Amino acid sequence: MSTVPTLPGITSKMIETPRLKMHVLFSGNESATPVIFIHGNASSSTFWEEIMLKLPPQYRGIAPDLRGYGDTEDKLIDATRGLRDWADDILALAQTLGLSQYHLVGHSLGGMLMFTLVPMVGDAVASVTLVNPGSPYGFGGTKDVDGTPCADDFAGSGGGVVNPEFPKLIAAQDRSTNNPQASPRVVMNSFYWKPPFKPAREEDLLSSLLTEKVGPDKYPGDFVPSPNWPNVAPGQWGPINASSPKYVGESVKKFIAAQPKPPILWVRGSDDQIVSDNSFFDLGTLGKLGFVPGWPGDAMYPPQPMLGQTRKVLDQYVANGGKYWEKVMADTGHTPYIEKPNEFIALLVNHLQQV
Repeated sequence: MSTVPTLPGITSKMIETPRLKMHVLFSGNESATPVIFIHGNASSSTFWEEIMLKLPPQYRGIAPDLRGYGDTEDKLIDATRGLRDWADDILALAQTLGLSQYHLVGHSLGGMLMFTLVPMVGDAVASVTLVNPGSPYGFGGTKDVDGTPCADDFAGSGGGVVNPEFPKLIAAQDRSTNNPQASPRVVMNSFYWKPPFKPAREEDLLSSLLTEKVGPDKYPGDFVPSPNWPNVAPGQWGPINASSPKYVGESVKKFIAAQPKPPILWVRGSDDQIVSDNSFFDLGTLGKLGFVPGWPGDAMYPPQPMLGQTRKVLDQYVANGGKYWEKVMADTGHTPYIEKPNEFIALLVNHLQQV
C-alpha cells in the first residue's frame, strides 16, 4: 500500500473518508487509546514509524499522510482557508475510524496545524504534543511576538519564498548531493537533524520527502509580485501559501479561547535551524545575513521570532485556563524524535499518562 517500505509492526492502509482517500499507517491494538501523529512539510507518515513502534501497548499509533504528501489522494490545498483543509481532513479521518477521543502529536507544519485544529475538535482531544512547531502566526512575514506583519500584503511569506530548485529536484526524484543548496538529500541532512547525525533509515526518509506533490498549484504554490521587500507575496494554492500569516493569523484568537483546553507538551530541538528566532528558511534572517539583497533593516523586516511567538501564544493559553510544558532536547535539530527517539518517547509517554 505504501510506496515507502514500512518497518515490521506497522500496517499501511488506504482509508476512504468523506473528503478524500487518505493513506494511513497504524501500530498497536485497535482497541487501545489512539495517538494521531501529524508529519511536517517535505515528509510523510514514514517519519513517525519508529516512535509509533515504541508506544506502550495501551496506545495505538495512527499516522496519516496529509493532503499533498505521501500516498494520500492528490487533491489541491486551498490556501485561502489557512490550514483548515488539513484540519477538516483529520476530523474526517477520526470520524471515519470511529475515534471518540485521541491524543494529537504534530511536528513542524503538523505542529502549526494544532493551533487551528484544537478549537475545532472540542473534548475529543485528550492532549496535544507540539514538536518543533511552526509559529502559530504562520511562517515568514511577521516581525514581533504579536505576529505583526512586516507588510500589508504579507510579503516574504508563501510560495514565492521557496528556492525553486528544491521542488524541481523533488519532482525529478533526485537522490544525489549534486546541488549543495537544493538537493533534497543535502537539505534533509543539513537541516532536518543536527549534523553530523544521519538516521539509519536515511534512504526511506529521503523517499518520504520525495513524495511531496509538486506544481504551481501544489508545492511550493503560486505567488504574486509585491512592491514590498522581498517583492513576492502569497498566492492561493499549496502548503506554503496555506501556512502564510495572511491566512492563518486569525486562528490564534480561536486557539487561545478554545474550550476545553487540552494540556500541551512543547518539545523542540536545541539547535533547530528551520524553526527558531533566526531561521535559515526565513527571509528576514537571510536578508540580515546578506544572502538576499535589498534587506530593508531590522525595523521593517527583522528575523521572525518564531519561538517567541509560540511562547507568547502558549502563555496566553495558560492565562485563559490551559497548561503547557516546554522541553528542550539538547544537541538535536528540527526532528529530535528521529535523532533521540528514546529520549523523545519518554517525554511523550509521560505526557500521555498524565492526562
